[in-house]
This record gives sequence, structure tokens and C-alpha cells, in this order.
Amino acid sequence: MAEEKTKGITAKKNENFSEWYVQVLIESGFVDYGEVSGTLVFKPAAYFAWHEAMHAIDKEFKKSGIEDVYYPMLIPERFLKQEETHFKGFVPEVAWVTETGGSKLEEKLAIRPTSEAIMYPHYAKMIRSWRDLPLRYNQWNSVIRWEFKHPTPFIRTREFLWNEGHSAFATEKEANAEKNQVLGIYKKAIKEYLAVHGVEGRKTDKEKFSGAVSSHSIEHILPDGYALQGPDFHIDGQNFAKAYGIKYLDKEGKEEYAWQNTFAFTTRELGVIVAVHSDDKGLVMPPKLAYVQAVIIPIYRKENQEKVMAFARTIHKKLSAFRVRLDDREGYSPGYKFNEWELKGACLRIEIGEKEASSNTVTIARRDTGAKTSAAASAIKAEIKSQLKEMQANLYSKSGEMLESFTSTADSYDELKRIISSKGGFVAAGWCGSVDCEDKVKNETGAKITNIPNKPKKKQAQCILCGKKAKYTANFAKSY
Repeated sequence: MAEEKTKGITAKKNENFSEWYVQVLIESGFVDYGEVSGTLVFKPAAYFAWHEAMHAIDKEFKKSGIEDVYYPMLIPERFLKQEETHFKGFVPEVAWVTETGGSKLEEKLAIRPTSEAIMYPHYAKMIRSWRDLPLRYNQWNSVIRWEFKHPTPFIRTREFLWNEGHSAFATEKEANAEKNQVLGIYKKAIKEYLAVHGVEGRKTDKEKFSGAVSSHSIEHILPDGYALQGPDFHIDGQNFAKAYGIKYLDKEGKEEYAWQNTFAFTTRELGVIVAVHSDDKGLVMPPKLAYVQAVIIPIYRKENQEKVMAFARTIHKKLSAFRVRLDDREGYSPGYKFNEWELKGACLRIEIGEKEASSNTVTIARRDTGAKTSAAASAIKAEIKSQLKEMQANLYSKSGEMLESFTSTADSYDELKRIISSKGGFVAAGWCGSVDCEDKVKNETGAKITNIPNKPKKKQAQCILCGKKAKYTANFAKSY
């Protein structure tokens, strides 16, 4: 008998969320820590999940006319300085290359924290006429952002993967129309693949992207009541076009500046799905992103091993259209394998013993509910497909229930403070639009305005702090 080392999660999700979250990621084999603080090793299950989400989004991008490109990761310092507001916003986070071999570089090179400064000088060369527009480029890459003290896997890391879209249009109307299209693609992906909910809305001017006219985000809530920003879209107006000289001749021969947008979806979303769906047994993954959708575990004694294994191999072959593993390792007990695959997040467990082999059936256990069902071998493909579909829908539904439980409305400042300190989550409250009120609430409660939701739960008439007429109903929350 092989040594069956104890594996599992010791922290409880509802008691010590931070420790539980890290244990799930590491113990399940989803990721490992990199050698540099704040970096991660994406192990096969994690990179597979990212690749599937990335592919789903990229497919929709291409349908809408957005093209994939790749630009260098090294940015000359002079390019960053061309857009001062944007540059100041990223100065604390920039990592610099200052020498190579034994020689100092004549000009510092930034490792991209984002790519406006390397892409837009090239846009200025390419765009000459209205015929060159729209230009809608996207790249899938990694970026480095250095400024933080306490890294958390996926949620706050120094290097992360993302898409960064950078578009240019001839008119403001065309540019603004892209927002709903791109955010619609992101919303579809987080619903149909990640099985999580989010709240769409506009960021305040204080919280918007450096250099943007306005920023729009999809905000998530995690099981500890803290908010986490998800995919975002930034309307940049002509700010970057003027800084980098992105001009074109219109149909009348008049020189105009282009209108631009930027947008992103990051590996932070992997942290969201792990945090929202997983439990005290380990990883729970939406079936569309799961590296292993089903695992077949044979249960036998020496005298019936050949019979059980032959049937297990037959079932494995029948399920070749799914991501299925046959765990035929010898020396490990079925109970050990059950626990290990629960920890790793296999969506379904297919148990095959003497009874199943004799009756030409299988026993199926769902990872999300623990429910067990019996299915005939002849109908196994349809049954697995059905259960995976049900699991995907159930995870999305439960995510919605969690979001609802963490969504509140406050009619007074005392009520807002009480909700933030007791349960957290999104608290919808009136806001006059003043930065002073925005800052004071954050300083006194730790909650910032995550966004101004497009569809607030209840519109508020007065500012939660100063009592003046509310311009907006904003979502306040403590956030990562």
C-alpha cells in the first residue's frame, strides 16, 4: 500500500476566509508561489481555466471586429512621459530595466504596467485618414505592477495575465457605442463560463483609470463581504490621442484627433471563481472551466479486479468527448481517491464497483451538491452532459444568491456604518457627487464607492453623509 499522506483544507471558509482561500489554491494544486514575492506558477488546471475563458472572450472579440496583436513589453521612459496624467498614475507601480550585462542603458525602459505608451506612438504612425478607422486592437499578455505590500494569489499579484484592448474611432459616438458591446462580451463570459454574478456601473472620477474620461466596471463580491473589481472599460475621449499625436484627415480633409477606448479582463477572475464556488473540501470549478470534468474511480477486491477494471475502461472510452480521468492507481484506497479528487475539484465522481459492473450501471456523485445518482452505461454520455449542465447552472444560481445576500441599502450614515462593520458587501446609498463626502466615508468606514450601478437596487434621494440632494445612488464596500 502506497503511503497515503493527509491532504485537505484545515481552515474553514466561513471562519478564516483568507487562510482558507490560500489553502484551496495551493493544496488543490491549482497554483504554486513563484520565487519572486507576488508572482504565481499557473499549474495545468489554472492555466486551462484561463485559456478557456480567454478563448471564449477572444472568439466574441473577433466576431465584433477586434483583432489580436502583440506589442513589446519594454517601454522607453520618454513614451510614458508623453501622457502625464496616465504616467503619474502608474509611477509607483513601474518596474524599470536600467542596465544590461555590465552596461547602463542610455534610457530607462519600463516593463509594461499597461501598454498605452508603447502602442499609441505606433497608432500615430499607422492612422493617417478616416479610412484607417476604426482601429480595434487587442493583445493577450502579462504586465508587471510592483506597488503593494501584501500579495494575495490572483487578487493582488505583481505579474498577471489579461487582455488589453485599445481602440480608436473617427467619432465620439462610435467610440462610446463600443462600451456596451465589450462589456456585453465580458458579462456573457462571466455568466456562461465563470458562473459568477457582478454589478455593472460607472466608477467615480477618483476611482477611474488614469487618463480616462470615464471608467465602467463589473464588480464582484467575495464570501468575506469584500468587493473585487472585475472586467472594466475606459472611455478615453481624445486624451491619449492628443498626447501621442493620433490624428487623421476626415472626409473633408480636415485634421482631427481620434476617439479612443481601453478595456481589460484579467486572471483576477480566477481568484473570483475559486473564492465564490469552492468549499471546505477544496476546489469547486464551473464545468466549462474545469480541467477534470469527471473522474472514474474503480472499487474492487483482488477477486473481482479484472471485471471491475474492464468495465471502468469501457466507461472511460464512452466518455472520450469529456475531460475524464480513470484513476487506476494501485496502492491507494477508494476513500483516499475520493478526497483527493474532491480537493482537486473534479466536477463528477463516477464510482464503479462489483454492483455497477454486474448491473451495467455507474454511480455518479456531484461535486457541488454531493448528490448521488445511478445511471445506465448505455445512457452515460447523455447523463454526464446533463449533470455538468445542471452543475454549471447551479453554481451561477448560488453566486446570485450570495450577491443578493451581500447587497443592502442604507438610508442613514449610521446604518451604512453598521452594515459595513457587521456583514460588509455592497451598500447602496445616496451620494451628492462630492469628493469630500466620498473621501470621508472611506476614511471613517474603510468603504469606498466601488461603482455607481447602472441598475441600483433602490434609488436614494439624499447624500448618505451631507444630506444634500443625491446625484447618484452608489455602491459602497470595503474592497481588495
